[in-house]
Amino acid sequence: MRFLLLVAHGSRRTASNDEIRALTQSLAARAAGRFDGVRCAFLELAEPDIPTGLEQCIAEGASEVLVLPYFLSAGRHVVEDIPGAVAPVRERHPQVRIQSLDYVGASERMLDLLLAVADRGPGSA
Repeated sequence: MRFLLLVAHGSRRTASNDEIRALTQSLAARAAGRFDGVRCAFLELAEPDIPTGLEQCIAEGASEVLVLPYFLSAGRHVVEDIPGAVAPVRERHPQVRIQSLDYVGASERMLDLLLAVADRGPGSA
C-alpha cells in the first residue's frame, strides 16, 4: 500500500493547522487512486508529529510512504529537521520504503502557480 504524508510546519494557531488538515483531505480526494492514503503531519506545535504520522501510515498497512514537505524553501527544517524525524522511523521499519520528496517550493510548477495567483489580483487567491 502506498501512502502520501504531507508535512507542514505546524502553528500555535489552531485554524492554521486545521487548514493543513483540510488541504490534506482535498488532496486525498484529488489523488484518488494514486495513493491508498493521504495523511498530514507537523514538524512542531501540532499533532501528529512526523514520527507519529509515519507510524500511523505503517499501522494502516503502508509498504511505501512518500514524505512531501509543504515548505517553500530549503531551510533548516527541510534540510535537517524533517530528515532527522524520518530517519528513526525508517530504521525501525526497514520493510517499509519511506522516501522523502523535494519540498513544494522546489517544483518548477511553483512559477506557474505564482503567476496564476498574481494574474487574479488582490483577494482572489
